[in-house]
Amino acid sequence: MRFVISLTIAIVACFFNTTCFAERPNQIPLWTKGAPGSVERMSEAEKEDIGPGKCNVTNIHNPSITPYLPSKKGASVAVAPTAAILICPGGGHRMLCMGHEGYDLGQWFADHGIAAFVLKNRLAREAGSAYTVDGHAMADTRRALRMIRSKANEWSVDVAKLGVLGFSAGGELAALAAMESDDGKSDANDPIERMGSRPDFQVLIYPGSSSRFTVRKGMPPAFIALGAKDRDDISIGMAQLYLKYKAEGVPAELHVYSNAGHGFGYRAGSTGAAGDWPLRLREWMIDSSILPKDPKD
Repeated sequence: MRFVISLTIAIVACFFNTTCFAERPNQIPLWTKGAPGSVERMSEAEKEDIGPGKCNVTNIHNPSITPYLPSKKGASVAVAPTAAILICPGGGHRMLCMGHEGYDLGQWFADHGIAAFVLKNRLAREAGSAYTVDGHAMADTRRALRMIRSKANEWSVDVAKLGVLGFSAGGELAALAAMESDDGKSDANDPIERMGSRPDFQVLIYPGSSSRFTVRKGMPPAFIALGAKDRDDISIGMAQLYLKYKAEGVPAELHVYSNAGHGFGYRAGSTGAAGDWPLRLREWMIDSSILPKDPKD
């Protein structure tokens, strides 16, 4: 009986010891008075569907970012501004998979000296939604990039090394952010709107809607990772997109994992090759001079 009780406690402890249940940084609304088109619903509570292996969020009407910042404890000198990444979780624009495509990765980046910000954007394909991908979800994505730049000093972020990363439907947002951006409005009353929305690099992890993606010279460099067993628009479509990047002289790196499908995300302790893609991304960031080379290497 004692063994059964101990085992039950261990299972429960393991279940709750996830970033969905663990204490995490406070999320920061992208608009203090409500997002355009959502002001009347900004106070509605978000809905969470949490269980073993999932941490899904819906009913988002007050878009936000959750910051994961590298620790400065023990630093004897001023810490130099770091590269930063905006993370766009996937979920088919119907929900956001905030665990293995959001909070878990945000913490991993912070532990590796990279500032990360997990986006909660409005959902265009949730049942009953009046939002659109190109209108509302992209407005949230671009606003998040502007906000991070506007608070660069506070968060010790290098404004010239701010990237965007997206999974699946979030990969669509990341790619669109790299395709279309602006320098901000210098005369805007809102200081956030004075900031540019162009990401300095893009990270596309099994992104959806690849047929929408266009390529032109001068676009931000790209890191792409996907599974060979994914659906054709991703497993073939992204290989074709890589060739377009190469033809236009846009630096790009492509990783295709032969034994992976869709949705592998990031899970601590994963033993598969696809599970180590964040390490490959970090190496690419060092090779691309986005991160400094580790003096121990």
